[in-house]
Amino acid sequence: MEDLLAQVTKRAIRYINEMQTRRVSPSPEDIANLKNLDVPLQDHPIEPATVLAELDDIASPATAASTGGRFFGFVIGGSLPAPMAVNMLAGVWDQNAGLEASSPMASFMEELCRNWLVSMLGLPARAGIGFVSGATMANFTGLAAARHALLSASGWDVESKGLFGAPEVTVVVGEEVHVSVLKALSMLGLGRDRVVRVAADGQGRMLANLIPPITGPTIICIQAGNVNTGAFDSAADICSIAGESNAWVHVDGAFGLWAAAAPHRAHLVQGIENADSWATDAHKWLNVPYDSGLVFVRDIRYLKAAMSVSAAYLLESERREPTSFVPEMSRRARGLEIWAALRSLGKSGIANLIEGCCNHAACFAEGLKAAGYQVLNEVVLNQVLVKFGSDELTRRVIRHIQEDGTCWCGETKWQGHVAMRISVSSWATTAEDVSQSLDAIVRIANKETGV
Repeated sequence: MEDLLAQVTKRAIRYINEMQTRRVSPSPEDIANLKNLDVPLQDHPIEPATVLAELDDIASPATAASTGGRFFGFVIGGSLPAPMAVNMLAGVWDQNAGLEASSPMASFMEELCRNWLVSMLGLPARAGIGFVSGATMANFTGLAAARHALLSASGWDVESKGLFGAPEVTVVVGEEVHVSVLKALSMLGLGRDRVVRVAADGQGRMLANLIPPITGPTIICIQAGNVNTGAFDSAADICSIAGESNAWVHVDGAFGLWAAAAPHRAHLVQGIENADSWATDAHKWLNVPYDSGLVFVRDIRYLKAAMSVSAAYLLESERREPTSFVPEMSRRARGLEIWAALRSLGKSGIANLIEGCCNHAACFAEGLKAAGYQVLNEVVLNQVLVKFGSDELTRRVIRHIQEDGTCWCGETKWQGHVAMRISVSSWATTAEDVSQSLDAIVRIANKETGV
């Protein structure tokens, strides 16, 4: 075992050292080589070292270099050194974080992280927290707590009786609501097509003055960081409207919620502390390994009521029971990497990470404008939308940028137009990465547009 782990470490170090010089997207040849793994399952065991070598030699070249500094797709953050190392150690520990009895350490670390996070993000001090797989499950869990609270207030036990015959719950979303919220609503039986959509402005912000009169149990879902523009709904205004009718406000803050940790960006989340639940990713802007999401609920009672189960063999203690706050029962100890990221960076390090990414995004926007290309959004955070001409031409430029391998940016659709989205989310991105990537983008765009 010792020799095997030494080999893992050696191969991991080699991968990291090659990160800055390798293609960001794998070559077609490397992707094609994956077929060499597609063999019939053999009858007898194979040495673990042989299995490790086979996987690394064939699959490693076919990975996207998303832990490096020039991957700007899908709001994917890199992995910080401390949580990456702790992730490897956590794999060796192999803790089941479902119950306090199965891993007292994991339960303790989650509560410790809760204390740090609610303080740093400016959330209510007594808010409950769940450690989930990502923002989709964080939205699911927060909205499940909302469903419980609203129906319980109407005299309905949704966990026992389900939704058949239950009072109707109205869900209000902005026109630019993220698909993860709609997926969560569909899984909760609230329906993604039954939502009341509120028009948004040119940056994707919900127009609070157009929220219809609220009657009966109502959830209002708002965004902290539009996935295309980075724009924020007005939390202060929307929470004020909701408060007049006892509506529940849920915040989809997959990456934007972290703006609260950066003094120069905190104004973007003004009023967000007045919401009732919040969802975010740790594997985005906290830059911990996959998969890692967080849900916060103002009143911990509603979170526990929506998520708790009881069984004769699940011997609960008086201390924190992790399974009482999330959909999963057996799961990995996600709190370890989050603790490592917070502990290694501290408040100033996290603020610098956020500000650095935002500043790099601004540099991208300035460089693209200077080259004569159209930036479609106000760059308030880490997102840049650029158009290179017609939809067909923009798609062609994006395809050639991805094929070039210097950096990776994705295609998106924004208010009827095809655009390229640049998401700067990694601690590893440097000014040199931005300069190198800009040069490649402009070179390719100029060639395709005939400039």
